[in-house]
Amino acid sequence: MGFTIYKNGKEWKCIPAKDRKKRLYSKIKAILKRKHAVSRPFAITFTKVNQIVTGWINYFKIGSIKLFLDEFGQWLRHKIRSIIIKQWKKPKTIYRNLMKLNKACRCNFSEEDIYKCANTRLGWYRRSGMNIVNFTLSPKVLGIKKGGKSRISPSLQLLS
Repeated sequence: MGFTIYKNGKEWKCIPAKDRKKRLYSKIKAILKRKHAVSRPFAITFTKVNQIVTGWINYFKIGSIKLFLDEFGQWLRHKIRSIIIKQWKKPKTIYRNLMKLNKACRCNFSEEDIYKCANTRLGWYRRSGMNIVNFTLSPKVLGIKKGGKSRISPSLQLLS
């Protein structure tokens, strides 16, 4: 069934097995490979991710999954940020979009900090871990509705 059962004090509890967690990570990694995820629209990518995560959460919701979902949610948002940054491609576009988000979210980063982030020689994944990208592309911004659809489903917003 995919559960590991353990005793916590007087009561028995269950958690998803390690192989099930690894399988979830591998499914999401396959969808969020940067070379594939960047070439398709966000809506399709997010729909596929939402379907997988929602199904996984609904199956394992009887277990203790809160700690795992916190860790998984951080990793997933980091991957999504790296895809967004890579989709912007050029430093000029990254700078322009981060400036717009900085003003819209009132993050108060200086132009120099955003310029450094946009023109850094770090890779996409490392760049998406910088404070500037983390605060401007926060879970609040990622959950904004666009065109009548939310970018992230309610199940992913639970991870926030």
